Amino acid sequence: MTDPGTAPSPPRRPGRRRAPGVPSTRTLAGSAAAALAAMLGITLALRAGAAPACAAPPTGGTAHTGKATFYDSHGGGNCSYPSAPTDRRYVALGPTGYAAGAACGGQLDVTGPRGTVRVLVTDQCPECEPGHLDLSAEAFARIADPVQGVVPVSYRAVVDPPLAGPLTFRIKEGASRWWFAVLVGDHGNPLRSVEVRQGGSWRPAVRQDYNYWLLESGAGAGPYAIRVTDVRGHRATATGIELAPGRVQRSDVRMYGGTSARPSVARRSPSPSPSARPGGAASARRGPSASPSAGRATSSTAPVPPPVGATVVAEAPLAAVPVAGCTG
Repeated sequence: MTDPGTAPSPPRRPGRRRAPGVPSTRTLAGSAAAALAAMLGITLALRAGAAPACAAPPTGGTAHTGKATFYDSHGGGNCSYPSAPTDRRYVALGPTGYAAGAACGGQLDVTGPRGTVRVLVTDQCPECEPGHLDLSAEAFARIADPVQGVVPVSYRAVVDPPLAGPLTFRIKEGASRWWFAVLVGDHGNPLRSVEVRQGGSWRPAVRQDYNYWLLESGAGAGPYAIRVTDVRGHRATATGIELAPGRVQRSDVRMYGGTSARPSVARRSPSPSPSARPGGAASARRGPSASPSAGRATSSTAPVPPPVGATVVAEAPLAAVPVAGCTG
């Protein structure tokens, strides 16, 4: 991030942004038992990854105004993507817009003094106030002279953006039949829900602020049927997703706009994230990727195993559901 004008710029913080630390100790005056209880509640919520009150990602194409700065990242950000987008056009949102991971994977059109750029939400900027976008250096250079450091912008969410490909699924390192966490990619709009079919019924997974969807008690040994629903009401189901931690599995279903011919598996070097274990949530505070690949969910030069055999059930769109008490 840079400062405006000619003032010396602070050193950039490479790598992934980290969630804010534990709130500092405050002195409570007088008889403040109620205030103390409220503070404890807020602290526990922050520790659990809860979003600020009325936090919601930008959706629906509503225009917003604010400011933009820029930073560098060598990984996929707080959204846990294995690497930055191939074009390196991404954005980190403040806690309100990031909404505990609800914004991950959505796209924004950002307009500045020089033009407009489309960016993927991959990260959180803990210190950014509402309306403050922290762009990648490459994205910022598309809309303004980097020497300016801070520029006014307008931005809006992209509704049903073109998809990079079919849905991808990445089971987290440390997963087993007793502990399940999955990262969904290439979904276009922000996601509303992810469900895993088990025992004849759909079990809703819980979104974590690092963008994995978690079933604390596991989902069995697989293969899995996973149903994905986005904020615009699009819904798709892929089956045959294997218990293969650390490997990106590309299905043959697109979130909207048709399907592809066949599924495949893309190999990646494992991200240097801590292993998640049953009984303990994985941390979102991860270091930068050691060796970012050229693009998201693309095959490497290593031999690719046979397709996972995912099949597709495309379903009629549901009604878009606004966030209660919030607009945008």
